Amino acid sequence: MNQQLIVQDRIRKIVAIAVVIFLLFGLRLIEIQAIRANGYVKKAEVELSKSATLLAPRGTIYDINGVELARSISAMNIAVDQTVVNDPAAAAKVVAPILNMTPSQLQPDLTGERRYVLIAKDITPETWRQVNQAIKDYNTQILKTKDGISKRIGGFVPERSFIRDYPSGKLTSSLIGITNDQGSGASGIESSLNSLLAGTNGKYIYANGRGNIIPGSEQVSVEAKSGTSVRLTIDRDVQWVAQNAISQAVASSRAESGTVIVMDPKTGAILAQASAPTFDPNISSTITLNKLRNPAVQEVYEPGSTGKVITVAAALQEGLVTPQSIFTIPYKMKVADEYFHDHEKHPTQRLTTTGLLAVSSNTGSIQIGQKLGKDTLYNYLRKFGIGQSTNSKLPGESAGILHPVKEWSGTSLPTIAFGQGYSLTAMQATSVFATIANDGVRVSPSILAGVVDESGKYTPAKENESVRVLSSQTASNMRAMMESVVSSNGTAPAAAISGYRIAGKTGTANRFSTACKCYSGYTASFIGFAPADQPKYVISVTIQDPKGMHWGGVLAGPVFKKVMSFVLQSERVQPTTAPVTTFKLTEAALKDVKKSNKKAGA
Repeated sequence: MNQQLIVQDRIRKIVAIAVVIFLLFGLRLIEIQAIRANGYVKKAEVELSKSATLLAPRGTIYDINGVELARSISAMNIAVDQTVVNDPAAAAKVVAPILNMTPSQLQPDLTGERRYVLIAKDITPETWRQVNQAIKDYNTQILKTKDGISKRIGGFVPERSFIRDYPSGKLTSSLIGITNDQGSGASGIESSLNSLLAGTNGKYIYANGRGNIIPGSEQVSVEAKSGTSVRLTIDRDVQWVAQNAISQAVASSRAESGTVIVMDPKTGAILAQASAPTFDPNISSTITLNKLRNPAVQEVYEPGSTGKVITVAAALQEGLVTPQSIFTIPYKMKVADEYFHDHEKHPTQRLTTTGLLAVSSNTGSIQIGQKLGKDTLYNYLRKFGIGQSTNSKLPGESAGILHPVKEWSGTSLPTIAFGQGYSLTAMQATSVFATIANDGVRVSPSILAGVVDESGKYTPAKENESVRVLSSQTASNMRAMMESVVSSNGTAPAAAISGYRIAGKTGTANRFSTACKCYSGYTASFIGFAPADQPKYVISVTIQDPKGMHWGGVLAGPVFKKVMSFVLQSERVQPTTAPVTTFKLTEAALKDVKKSNKKAGA
């Protein structure tokens, strides 16, 4: 009896324990299903989903007529989460051949604990499809083996990307520039207007199935915003002619570099800005740091005789000389214990202001500089923009070098008067001549015509700043005087264009070399405008360190003629019919005119 009671008591205890256990399991089940269900779902979502960057395309760069100069083309990147690759060696053997790599090249990027490693950039969607399919095929086979789960390849994730494409190739490379590996502007317009062109990246979420993206699971969580497109003032056709002309000139003269700028003097708009040598932005092997520089705004040089127009214009404006003032022009003269001379030996001459400009006399320019004095000459250099950035919106633009008067030596005034002793950029030099062409008003050069938003709406850029430097009469006299430069008696007859009045000035300057910290070689240049009576376009040609022949009129004049002839014809500028205002070049010629007038009056 006692034994039976003991058994029954044990049974009751076992039942009680079982009831308690079932109650605990029930409570736990209620907690999981009703209380913590939402938390577990969220945890699963986090573990089974991943987020990735949704790259935004950069804005397009157009020329003035809407021709694409730079654009973004859809592509793909492949990234890897090393923690879920599982078998780096096997993964490298499967994927590397598709990416045109060897397994030994790829395997290090698949090995480790990093959650994000970019292994392929700017590939086609078809290449990613091949990679994804190859991984699926491998996993299907490996899962049939005993250690299939542990050896299964995972962690490869595609990302939307964009390739920056330059349809114009070499044509606008130094101007447009390139982007870096991160997709930001690295040089040229791509850099200076990067804040406009760059878009805002978004994000997308995808389902993570054992380390691989589950097809069709991608969902955009933050939309990417495309960059703003820009329209430049550049005309591709004019750019082509300018690029072709300067490339040929640099090659034939074995020069270090060359630049052509075409500007509308009234608006400051740059129609072309070509440099040589150049590179193809679509082929990375052609790109060097030196070629990425834009010499039009980054290379400074002493202007030489093109700088004489500032000296003469300042003296005219100050009423110190007239176009017909007579000067005694020796071959050489001594100033501050140093001799200065003209580029070619000649007997002492009696030339007018126009005449000394036409033959580009250094000793004549020194005499005009002495009439002006240091302070006045310095002030006019500043008025013309020397020593200041032009704010052209081109990156790395130099302000040039113009030392304050207090730092001038005894030889500074004479050298600066004929265009040495200070430095400027080709853009600044072009702006000086544009000021004379624009009736004495200096307008800031500009490369940006306007912007185009995502909807295609075009908004013009603000008008450029302007400032009056010379009176209308002084500018008019300068234009007439500068016509003599392209005459048979001037230094640039090779720049003359039949049927049109052309005005300009040659320059052949000693070139300062940073390599030896000394003067070595020359800068040859010609800057002019047409038609001289009502200028529509200004073109500057600058050739650095030509070998052999180095005169600006001979080297740069023909380039000017080729480019200006095309611009005048393409823009349908009618040949000149206005009478030429002729200023005499010599005292003898001036006396002959006076005698003729006296006889006519008698």
